[in-house]
Amino acid sequence: MLVNVPPIPDPADPARLDPKAFGGRAMTYYGRWSYKYEIGAEKRAAAVLIVHETGPAAYPFAVVQSKVTEQFDLVTPDGNMGRAAIEGWITLEQAKKLCSLAGQDFEALKKRAATRDFRPVTLGVSASMTLNNRIRMVDSRNVVGVLPGSDPILKNEYVIYTGHWDHFGIGPEIDGDKIYNGALDNATGIAGMIEIAREFARRPAAPKRSLLFLAVTAEEQGLLGSDYYAKHPIYPLQKTLAVINMDALNIYGRTKDLTVVGLGASDLDDYARDAAAAQGRVLVPDPFPEAGGYFRSDHFPFAKQGVPALNAGGGSDFIGRPAGWGKQVTDAYLAKHYHKPSDEIRPDWDLSGGLEDMQIYFAVGARAADTAVWPAWKPGSEFKARRDKMLGR
Repeated sequence: MLVNVPPIPDPADPARLDPKAFGGRAMTYYGRWSYKYEIGAEKRAAAVLIVHETGPAAYPFAVVQSKVTEQFDLVTPDGNMGRAAIEGWITLEQAKKLCSLAGQDFEALKKRAATRDFRPVTLGVSASMTLNNRIRMVDSRNVVGVLPGSDPILKNEYVIYTGHWDHFGIGPEIDGDKIYNGALDNATGIAGMIEIAREFARRPAAPKRSLLFLAVTAEEQGLLGSDYYAKHPIYPLQKTLAVINMDALNIYGRTKDLTVVGLGASDLDDYARDAAAAQGRVLVPDPFPEAGGYFRSDHFPFAKQGVPALNAGGGSDFIGRPAGWGKQVTDAYLAKHYHKPSDEIRPDWDLSGGLEDMQIYFAVGARAADTAVWPAWKPGSEFKARRDKMLGR
Protein backbone atom coordinates (compact mmCIF):
# COMPACT_ATOMS: atom_id res chain seq x y z
CA MET A 1 0.00 0.00 0.00
CA LEU A 2 0.97 3.62 -0.50
CA VAL A 3 1.15 5.89 2.51
CA ASN A 4 -1.44 8.67 2.98
CA VAL A 5 -4.45 9.02 0.66
CA PRO A 6 -4.81 9.54 -3.12
CA PRO A 7 -3.85 13.09 -4.12
CA ILE A 8 -6.92 14.05 -6.20
CA PRO A 9 -6.46 17.29 -8.21
CA ASP A 10 -9.05 20.02 -7.69
CA PRO A 11 -11.18 20.27 -10.88
CA ALA A 12 -11.24 24.05 -10.48
CA ASP A 13 -7.47 24.30 -10.02
CA PRO A 14 -5.33 21.30 -11.03
CA ALA A 15 -2.37 22.79 -9.12
CA ARG A 16 -4.26 22.19 -5.86
CA LEU A 17 -5.79 19.10 -4.27
CA ASP A 18 -9.56 18.68 -4.20
CA PRO A 19 -10.74 19.59 -0.65
CA LYS A 20 -13.83 17.41 -1.19
CA ALA A 21 -11.74 14.27 -1.79
CA PHE A 22 -9.99 12.88 1.30
CA GLY A 23 -9.69 16.34 2.81
CA GLY A 24 -7.47 17.81 0.09
CA ARG A 25 -4.02 18.46 1.54
CA ALA A 26 -5.11 17.28 4.96
CA MET A 27 -4.51 13.64 5.83
CA THR A 28 -7.64 11.78 6.80
CA TYR A 29 -7.74 8.75 9.05
CA TYR A 30 -7.73 6.59 5.90
CA GLY A 31 -4.19 7.76 5.22
CA ARG A 32 -2.79 6.74 8.59
CA TRP A 33 -0.46 3.75 8.77
CA SER A 34 -2.61 2.34 11.57
CA TYR A 35 -5.66 2.33 9.29
CA LYS A 36 -3.65 0.55 6.58
CA TYR A 37 -2.96 -2.27 9.01
CA GLU A 38 -6.58 -2.32 10.19
CA ILE A 39 -8.01 -2.63 6.68
CA GLY A 40 -5.37 -5.22 5.78
CA ALA A 41 -6.47 -7.36 8.71
CA GLU A 42 -10.11 -6.87 7.74
CA LYS A 43 -9.32 -8.12 4.23
CA ARG A 44 -7.39 -11.05 5.74
CA ALA A 45 -4.10 -10.02 4.13
CA ALA A 46 -1.12 -12.33 4.68
CA ALA A 47 1.06 -9.24 5.05
CA VAL A 48 0.72 -5.47 4.84
CA LEU A 49 3.69 -3.48 3.56
CA ILE A 50 3.45 0.32 3.34
CA VAL A 51 5.60 2.16 0.82
CA HIS A 52 7.36 5.00 2.60
CA GLU A 53 7.73 8.42 0.99
CA THR A 54 8.92 11.29 3.16
CA GLY A 55 6.48 13.88 1.77
CA PRO A 56 3.22 11.93 2.13
CA ALA A 57 4.35 10.31 5.39
CA ALA A 58 5.49 13.67 6.80
CA TYR A 59 8.60 12.11 8.38
CA PRO A 60 11.80 10.46 7.10
CA PHE A 61 12.35 6.70 6.91
CA ALA A 62 14.63 6.98 9.94
CA VAL A 63 11.51 7.53 12.06
CA VAL A 64 10.13 4.22 10.81
CA GLN A 65 13.45 2.52 11.55
CA SER A 66 13.35 3.83 15.12
CA LYS A 67 10.30 1.62 15.66
CA VAL A 68 12.24 -1.58 14.93
CA THR A 69 11.94 -2.53 18.56
CA GLU A 70 9.39 -4.29 20.70
CA GLN A 71 5.92 -2.96 19.86
CA PHE A 72 2.92 -2.68 22.18
CA ASP A 73 -0.82 -2.80 21.73
CA LEU A 74 -3.96 -3.07 23.82
CA VAL A 75 -5.09 -6.62 24.46
CA THR A 76 -8.07 -7.69 22.35
CA PRO A 77 -10.46 -10.60 23.02
CA ASP A 78 -8.70 -12.76 20.40
CA GLY A 79 -5.27 -12.01 21.83
CA ASN A 80 -4.45 -9.78 18.85
CA MET A 81 -4.43 -12.79 16.52
CA GLY A 82 -6.77 -11.05 14.09
CA ARG A 83 -4.00 -8.80 12.79
CA ALA A 84 -2.03 -9.53 9.63
CA ALA A 85 0.89 -11.85 10.35
CA ILE A 86 3.35 -9.28 8.97
CA GLU A 87 3.01 -5.50 9.24
CA GLY A 88 5.85 -3.36 7.95
CA TRP A 89 7.22 -0.65 5.70
CA ILE A 90 9.49 -0.68 2.64
CA THR A 91 11.50 2.18 1.21
CA LEU A 92 10.50 3.91 -1.99
CA GLU A 93 13.65 2.57 -3.66
CA GLN A 94 12.78 -1.04 -2.80
CA ALA A 95 9.17 -0.54 -3.89
CA LYS A 96 10.36 0.64 -7.28
CA LYS A 97 12.67 -2.40 -7.58
CA LEU A 98 9.80 -4.71 -6.65
CA CYS A 99 7.56 -3.21 -9.33
CA SER A 100 10.39 -3.48 -11.85
CA LEU A 101 10.75 -7.20 -11.07
CA ALA A 102 7.07 -7.56 -11.96
CA GLY A 103 7.43 -5.61 -15.20
CA GLN A 104 5.56 -2.66 -13.76
CA ASP A 105 6.44 1.02 -13.41
CA PHE A 106 5.94 2.34 -9.88
CA GLU A 107 5.32 5.95 -10.89
CA ALA A 108 2.73 4.88 -13.46
CA LEU A 109 0.93 2.75 -10.87
CA LYS A 110 1.04 5.58 -8.36
CA LYS A 111 -0.52 7.95 -10.89
CA ARG A 112 -3.28 5.46 -11.64
CA ALA A 113 -3.87 4.99 -7.91
CA ALA A 114 -5.09 8.59 -7.74
CA THR A 115 -8.01 7.80 -10.06
CA ARG A 116 -11.41 6.53 -9.00
CA ASP A 117 -11.31 3.51 -11.34
CA PHE A 118 -8.03 2.15 -9.91
CA ARG A 119 -8.02 -1.46 -8.76
CA PRO A 120 -5.26 -3.33 -6.89
CA VAL A 121 -2.58 -4.72 -9.19
CA THR A 122 -1.34 -8.30 -8.95
CA LEU A 123 2.43 -8.17 -9.38
CA GLY A 124 2.88 -11.88 -10.05
CA VAL A 125 5.90 -12.18 -7.79
CA SER A 126 6.21 -14.19 -4.60
CA ALA A 127 8.08 -13.73 -1.38
CA SER A 128 9.04 -15.95 1.52
CA MET A 129 9.21 -14.35 4.94
CA THR A 130 10.01 -15.81 8.32
CA LEU A 131 9.59 -13.88 11.54
CA ASN A 132 10.30 -15.29 14.98
CA ASN A 133 8.10 -13.38 17.40
CA ARG A 134 6.80 -13.87 20.89
CA ILE A 135 4.06 -12.12 22.80
CA ARG A 136 4.41 -11.06 26.39
CA MET A 137 2.09 -9.20 28.69
CA VAL A 138 3.28 -5.77 29.80
CA ASP A 139 1.63 -3.51 32.34
CA SER A 140 1.95 0.24 32.13
CA ARG A 141 0.13 3.03 33.87
CA ASN A 142 -1.80 6.17 33.15
CA VAL A 143 -1.35 8.68 35.98
CA VAL A 144 -4.39 10.71 36.98
CA GLY A 145 -4.59 13.74 39.25
CA VAL A 146 -7.98 15.17 40.23
CA LEU A 147 -8.89 18.66 41.42
CA PRO A 148 -12.49 18.33 42.72
CA GLY A 149 -14.96 20.94 41.55
CA SER A 150 -16.39 23.49 43.97
CA ASP A 151 -20.03 23.09 42.95
CA PRO A 152 -21.81 20.28 44.85
CA ILE A 153 -23.64 19.18 41.68
CA LEU A 154 -21.30 20.13 38.85
CA LYS A 155 -18.28 18.55 40.55
CA ASN A 156 -19.54 15.27 39.05
CA GLU A 157 -18.76 16.65 35.60
CA TYR A 158 -15.22 16.83 34.24
CA VAL A 159 -12.70 18.65 32.06
CA ILE A 160 -9.57 16.72 31.17
CA TYR A 161 -6.03 17.90 30.43
CA THR A 162 -3.94 15.23 28.69
CA GLY A 163 -0.28 14.75 27.86
CA HIS A 164 1.80 11.64 27.27
CA TRP A 165 4.61 10.83 29.69
CA ASP A 166 6.28 8.13 27.57
CA HIS A 167 8.98 8.23 24.94
CA PHE A 168 11.19 5.39 23.58
CA GLY A 169 13.57 4.71 26.48
CA ILE A 170 16.59 2.73 25.30
CA GLY A 171 16.67 2.20 21.55
CA PRO A 172 18.92 1.74 18.53
CA GLU A 173 22.14 3.69 18.87
CA ILE A 174 22.49 6.87 16.81
CA ASP A 175 25.75 8.83 16.83
CA GLY A 176 26.93 6.97 19.92
CA ASP A 177 23.77 7.60 21.94
CA LYS A 178 20.92 5.16 22.58
CA ILE A 179 18.95 7.01 25.28
CA TYR A 180 15.80 8.46 23.75
CA ASN A 181 15.12 11.33 26.13
CA GLY A 182 12.00 12.84 24.61
CA ALA A 183 12.70 16.26 26.09
CA LEU A 184 10.46 18.19 23.70
CA ASP A 185 8.24 15.21 22.89
CA ASN A 186 6.77 15.14 25.48
CA ALA A 187 8.53 16.12 28.72
CA THR A 188 7.58 19.72 27.91
CA GLY A 189 3.88 18.85 27.65
CA ILE A 190 3.92 16.99 30.97
CA ALA A 191 5.78 19.86 32.67
CA GLY A 192 3.25 22.30 31.28
CA MET A 193 0.32 20.20 32.48
CA ILE A 194 1.77 19.99 35.98
CA GLU A 195 2.23 23.77 36.12
CA ILE A 196 -1.36 24.33 34.96
CA ALA A 197 -2.54 21.97 37.71
CA ARG A 198 -0.47 23.91 40.26
CA GLU A 199 -1.96 27.20 39.08
CA PHE A 200 -5.52 25.88 39.44
CA ALA A 201 -4.65 24.54 42.91
CA ARG A 202 -3.25 27.94 43.95
CA ARG A 203 -6.49 29.73 43.18
CA PRO A 204 -8.72 30.65 46.13
CA ALA A 205 -11.58 28.56 44.74
CA ALA A 206 -11.61 25.61 42.33
CA PRO A 207 -13.76 25.77 39.18
CA LYS A 208 -17.32 24.47 39.45
CA ARG A 209 -16.50 21.22 37.64
CA SER A 210 -13.72 18.79 38.47
CA LEU A 211 -10.47 18.87 36.56
CA LEU A 212 -8.58 15.70 35.58
CA PHE A 213 -4.89 15.90 34.78
CA LEU A 214 -4.24 12.73 32.80
CA ALA A 215 -0.64 11.73 32.01
CA VAL A 216 -1.08 8.85 29.59
CA THR A 217 1.30 6.07 28.66
CA ALA A 218 2.28 4.52 25.33
CA GLU A 219 1.37 7.43 23.07
CA GLU A 220 4.41 6.60 20.97
CA GLN A 221 3.05 3.07 20.54
CA GLY A 222 -0.20 4.26 18.99
CA LEU A 223 -2.04 6.40 21.58
CA LEU A 224 -2.56 3.32 23.73
CA GLY A 225 -2.88 5.03 27.12
CA SER A 226 -5.42 7.60 25.97
CA ASP A 227 -7.25 4.99 23.91
CA TYR A 228 -7.52 2.78 26.98
CA TYR A 229 -8.89 5.60 29.12
CA ALA A 230 -11.37 6.64 26.42
CA LYS A 231 -12.65 3.05 26.27
CA HIS A 232 -12.46 2.42 30.04
CA PRO A 233 -12.93 5.86 31.65
CA ILE A 234 -12.66 6.34 35.40
CA TYR A 235 -15.32 9.03 35.13
CA PRO A 236 -18.06 8.68 32.47
CA LEU A 237 -17.45 10.37 29.14
CA GLN A 238 -21.08 11.51 29.01
CA LYS A 239 -20.12 13.66 32.01
CA THR A 240 -16.88 14.86 30.39
CA LEU A 241 -17.20 18.26 28.73
CA ALA A 242 -13.82 18.67 27.06
CA VAL A 243 -10.30 17.41 26.56
CA ILE A 244 -7.32 19.77 26.19
CA ASN A 245 -4.21 18.03 24.90
CA MET A 246 -0.60 19.13 25.38
CA ASP A 247 1.91 17.42 23.10
CA ALA A 248 5.21 19.36 22.94
CA LEU A 249 5.35 23.00 24.00
CA ASN A 250 6.68 25.81 21.84
CA ILE A 251 10.42 26.09 22.59
CA TYR A 252 11.28 28.69 19.95
CA GLY A 253 9.82 31.92 21.35
CA ARG A 254 6.68 34.05 21.18
CA THR A 255 4.36 33.99 18.19
CA LYS A 256 1.66 36.26 16.85
CA ASP A 257 -0.54 33.25 16.17
CA LEU A 258 -1.62 29.94 17.71
CA THR A 259 -1.89 26.82 15.58
CA VAL A 260 -5.01 24.72 16.16
CA VAL A 261 -5.05 21.29 14.55
CA GLY A 262 -8.50 20.72 13.08
CA LEU A 263 -9.43 24.39 13.52
CA GLY A 264 -13.18 24.96 13.50
CA ALA A 265 -14.12 21.51 14.80
CA SER A 266 -15.71 22.51 18.11
CA ASP A 267 -16.65 25.36 20.44
CA LEU A 268 -13.33 24.85 22.23
CA ASP A 269 -11.70 26.59 19.28
CA ASP A 270 -13.88 29.62 20.04
CA TYR A 271 -12.70 29.51 23.66
CA ALA A 272 -9.10 29.42 22.44
CA ARG A 273 -9.75 32.27 20.00
CA ASP A 274 -11.03 34.52 22.79
CA ALA A 275 -8.08 33.64 25.05
CA ALA A 276 -5.61 34.25 22.22
CA ALA A 277 -7.23 37.60 21.38
CA ALA A 278 -6.61 38.70 24.97
CA GLN A 279 -2.89 38.23 24.21
CA GLY A 280 -3.17 40.02 20.87
CA ARG A 281 -2.84 36.75 18.96
CA VAL A 282 -4.92 35.00 16.30
CA LEU A 283 -5.73 31.35 15.59
CA VAL A 284 -4.43 29.68 12.44
CA PRO A 285 -5.04 26.19 11.06
CA ASP A 286 -2.38 23.50 11.02
CA PRO A 287 0.13 24.54 8.31
CA PHE A 288 0.98 20.89 7.68
CA PRO A 289 -2.43 19.13 7.50
CA GLU A 290 -0.89 16.46 5.30
CA ALA A 291 1.02 15.19 8.35
CA GLY A 292 -2.25 13.96 9.87
CA GLY A 293 -1.58 15.67 13.19
CA TYR A 294 -5.21 15.34 14.26
CA PHE A 295 -4.85 11.56 14.39
CA ARG A 296 -1.45 11.44 16.04
CA SER A 297 -1.98 12.69 19.57
CA ASP A 298 -3.92 11.84 22.69
CA HIS A 299 -6.98 14.00 22.08
CA PHE A 300 -7.99 11.78 19.15
CA PRO A 301 -9.26 8.70 21.05
CA PHE A 302 -11.56 11.03 23.01
CA ALA A 303 -12.76 12.72 19.82
CA LYS A 304 -13.55 9.30 18.34
CA GLN A 305 -15.75 8.65 21.38
CA GLY A 306 -17.49 12.00 20.85
CA VAL A 307 -15.86 14.27 23.47
CA PRO A 308 -14.92 17.73 22.10
CA ALA A 309 -11.14 18.00 22.13
CA LEU A 310 -8.61 20.76 21.54
CA ASN A 311 -5.13 20.11 20.16
CA ALA A 312 -3.21 23.35 19.75
CA GLY A 313 0.27 24.73 20.23
CA GLY A 314 2.87 27.16 19.00
CA GLY A 315 2.47 29.07 15.79
CA SER A 316 4.33 29.95 12.61
CA ASP A 317 4.62 33.75 12.79
CA PHE A 318 7.44 34.23 15.31
CA ILE A 319 7.94 37.69 16.78
CA GLY A 320 11.24 39.20 15.66
CA ARG A 321 11.90 36.44 13.13
CA PRO A 322 11.73 36.52 9.32
CA ALA A 323 8.87 34.93 7.41
CA GLY A 324 9.30 31.18 7.10
CA TRP A 325 11.59 30.87 10.13
CA GLY A 326 9.07 28.78 12.03
CA LYS A 327 8.89 26.20 9.26
CA GLN A 328 12.68 26.09 9.07
CA VAL A 329 13.13 25.24 12.75
CA THR A 330 10.27 22.72 12.66
CA ASP A 331 11.72 20.99 9.61
CA ALA A 332 15.15 20.91 11.26
CA TYR A 333 13.72 19.33 14.40
CA LEU A 334 11.85 16.66 12.43
CA ALA A 335 14.94 15.82 10.39
CA LYS A 336 17.53 15.86 13.19
CA HIS A 337 15.86 15.21 16.54
CA TYR A 338 12.30 13.86 16.24
CA HIS A 339 12.16 10.39 17.83
CA LYS A 340 15.92 10.34 18.16
CA PRO A 341 18.30 10.36 21.16
CA SER A 342 19.15 13.97 20.33
CA ASP A 343 15.74 15.20 21.54
CA GLU A 344 17.34 16.77 24.61
CA ILE A 345 17.01 19.99 26.59
CA ARG A 346 19.08 22.69 24.91
CA PRO A 347 20.38 26.02 26.22
CA ASP A 348 18.83 27.94 23.33
CA TRP A 349 15.24 26.95 24.18
CA ASP A 350 12.98 29.98 24.57
CA LEU A 351 9.88 28.99 26.54
CA SER A 352 8.23 32.41 26.48
CA GLY A 353 5.93 31.28 23.67
CA GLY A 354 5.17 28.02 25.44
CA LEU A 355 4.17 29.98 28.53
CA GLU A 356 1.69 32.07 26.56
CA ASP A 357 0.24 28.89 25.04
CA MET A 358 -0.18 27.43 28.54
CA GLN A 359 -2.11 30.54 29.58
CA ILE A 360 -4.51 29.84 26.73
CA TYR A 361 -4.87 26.17 27.72
CA PHE A 362 -5.58 27.33 31.28
CA ALA A 363 -8.24 29.79 30.10
CA VAL A 364 -9.95 27.20 27.89
CA GLY A 365 -10.11 24.66 30.71
CA ALA A 366 -11.32 27.23 33.24
CA ARG A 367 -14.09 28.38 30.91
CA ALA A 368 -15.21 24.84 30.13
CA ALA A 369 -15.22 23.99 33.84
CA ASP A 370 -17.52 26.93 34.68
CA THR A 371 -19.70 27.33 31.58
CA ALA A 372 -23.48 27.04 31.70
CA VAL A 373 -23.59 25.70 28.12
CA TRP A 374 -21.52 22.63 27.28
CA PRO A 375 -19.00 23.03 24.43
CA ALA A 376 -20.15 21.12 21.36
CA TRP A 377 -18.88 19.92 18.00
CA LYS A 378 -19.61 22.24 15.09
CA PRO A 379 -22.17 21.13 12.48
CA GLY A 380 -20.53 18.88 9.91
CA SER A 381 -17.99 17.39 12.32
CA GLU A 382 -17.64 13.63 11.94
CA PHE A 383 -17.69 13.35 15.75
CA LYS A 384 -20.93 15.27 16.36
CA ALA A 385 -23.26 12.30 15.83
CA ARG A 386 -21.33 10.21 18.35
CA ARG A 387 -21.60 12.99 20.95
CA ASP A 388 -25.30 13.51 20.29
CA LYS A 389 -25.93 9.80 20.73
CA MET A 390 -23.87 9.74 23.93
CA LEU A 391 -25.91 12.59 25.40
CA GLY A 392 -29.24 11.18 24.15
CA ARG A 393 -29.95 13.99 21.72
